[in-house]
Amino acid sequence: MKVNETFLSLQGEGYFTGTAAFFLRLSGCNLRCPFCDTQHQSYTEMSEDEIVAEASRHKPRHIVITGGEPALQLTESLVDKLHAAGFFIQVETNGTLPLPEGIDWVTCSPKGDFPQFPVDELKVLFMGDVTDPEAIISPLLGKESGVKLYLQPLDTGNEKQNRAILRSCINYVLQHPRWSLSLQTHKIIGIK
Repeated sequence: MKVNETFLSLQGEGYFTGTAAFFLRLSGCNLRCPFCDTQHQSYTEMSEDEIVAEASRHKPRHIVITGGEPALQLTESLVDKLHAAGFFIQVETNGTLPLPEGIDWVTCSPKGDFPQFPVDELKVLFMGDVTDPEAIISPLLGKESGVKLYLQPLDTGNEKQNRAILRSCINYVLQHPRWSLSLQTHKIIGIK
């Protein structure tokens, strides 16, 4: 597999914020989002067994598989091997490609059409008044009532613009309480 990086940290976003986790960032993505804040193009080749061995060197048994877009490479055999090693598997996906069976928690930051597979958590990037999260999730309504809904203010790299987007996001959540605010706490506290 083409692995961009592995590291031990705390989950910084969404439902598992603050949870100790081993991160497996796979290289490559099928989209080119102008706001992407991840450099995921470079890689080192690793076998599935090497990935499991690397993850197993660390105490947390929560693994976050992310990218880029992990669905480009993630296999059911890697999922099975991670489960056999005692891992809870969370995948962060853009929802445009199918995922293998057996994943414990799917976090989807939808780009385009809503995914045709079950998700546990939707994390919608909030860009201020340009985005209507309710329109993004309308295909979901009535199908999956238990999904956790998060709005995450877009990090533009401009502090003044970020403050305005955050204020707008907070106001949106106050008016639409089925949504929760998700901040990139790893950036706030200065960890990877």
